[in-house]
Amino acid sequence: MPARPPTSEQRAAVDAFRAGAHLVLQAGAGTGKTTTLTMLGASTRRRGRYLAFNKAIATEARRLFGPNVACATAHSLAFKAVGHRYQDRLNHPRMATAKLARSLGITMEVTIGERKLTTAALCYAAQRTVILYCYSADETLDRQHVPWLKGIGEEHLHDQLTHLVLPYARRMWADLQNPERGRVPFKHDHYLKMWALTRPRLYGDFFLLDEAQDTNPVVEQVFLAQGEHAQLVMVGDSAQAIYGWRGARDVMTGFAGRRLALSHSFRFGDGVAAEANRWLAIAGAPIRLTGSPAVASRVETVEQPDAILCRTNGGAMAEILTLLGKGRRVALAGRAAVLQSLAEAARDLQAGRRTTHPELLLFASWGEVQDYAEWDPDGRDLLSFVEVIDEHGADVVLDTLSRLAAETHADVVVSTAHAAKGREWASVRIADDFPEPVDPENTGSDGEPLPGRIEPSEARLAYVAVTRARNRLDLGGLAWINRHPDGNPGSEQRGRAAS
Repeated sequence: MPARPPTSEQRAAVDAFRAGAHLVLQAGAGTGKTTTLTMLGASTRRRGRYLAFNKAIATEARRLFGPNVACATAHSLAFKAVGHRYQDRLNHPRMATAKLARSLGITMEVTIGERKLTTAALCYAAQRTVILYCYSADETLDRQHVPWLKGIGEEHLHDQLTHLVLPYARRMWADLQNPERGRVPFKHDHYLKMWALTRPRLYGDFFLLDEAQDTNPVVEQVFLAQGEHAQLVMVGDSAQAIYGWRGARDVMTGFAGRRLALSHSFRFGDGVAAEANRWLAIAGAPIRLTGSPAVASRVETVEQPDAILCRTNGGAMAEILTLLGKGRRVALAGRAAVLQSLAEAARDLQAGRRTTHPELLLFASWGEVQDYAEWDPDGRDLLSFVEVIDEHGADVVLDTLSRLAAETHADVVVSTAHAAKGREWASVRIADDFPEPVDPENTGSDGEPLPGRIEPSEARLAYVAVTRARNRLDLGGLAWINRHPDGNPGSEQRGRAAS
């Protein structure tokens, strides 16, 4: 049990849990979610399971929960039931995508629209189709699982891609069923899907699903099926649902259970809570936060923050280069390998070589990437990365990544907002790559575009970013919200901005 007395919200959650009904617990940033879940487990002699988002969380949970609650990830349960039979395939060495394509009989290059697809690109698209099927709750692999690749954004072009890729994807899935031999690299998500297709019935009187706002449909399917014999508790923060791009969805919103909330944040005080609530309102979130009186929080300029949070990998790279130029010791939170592979892909394209990097494999040259990032709305997330490569060169970027420090020895941590989820620092500055939305169809009296609608997904990402700070928050690249109608509901322009 925690050292501090439980809040009224935590007591209500325990009472509702002991009453036995299915429960949905909205837990805002820093509101003591894990502590509350351990309270639930300690309040009963029944035996239950805690399903964690990843292995690190599951390991920490085993230390916190009592002996009546077994802690695991969905993947670990699937491995014990099915995945162990594929252990040998999991340990196979990596295989170049072009070589895999040849081994599967993918030998024809095609052109769709303005994009030329190499055999490696077709092979990647087929592999991605299989993974998206594995994320889903669908029984069979079909056309809805074929990905929308960068550079092929129109529906009739995607239909052409589907016609080509789907037979290869089905061939791959058949190959993956063999535990002893096969050519397709075997991944953990493959055995998770195989396990889910068996409709497993798990032992337990209750199940606690953590981070429910970012659950893949395949895990949702398994979890909900346990409701036929056990009590289900979903816990998470709908406003932190930021992984929809990889197949996750917020399963809390449509779940039929009693709904409660944890809204008192122990992480920060009223200053940060007020900023969080602004973004919660824009995102249409079901909760608002109150700050802790014991924590002093201010929204102000921070010259030397503990962490700088960026929207994109390119933005993170730009911050790192600037900081290293000032002699600072810099750490990058969990994204060095991602940036390294992007920079290597850029170097290949600049040298006239095609790349198999999933973000850039449809481009025949670096010039095509530059045009795509500059002029195509779907490519705007690559723009900051392209600008960094153009200004400094791929070799400089790769050398810079080799000079990063460990977090324990760094003056400042640079992170994307996605990678910062679950983290916190005393002081945080928001980087400049969070663009202000504009309405290109309407201009003000000065001829400048009026503020545009803030997408809920962008508001959720901003909410995650600002709630990483405990004491001092520098809005930096999000400071435009102070003049945006949606951030100031009394503004006369609100209606025009939201239209």
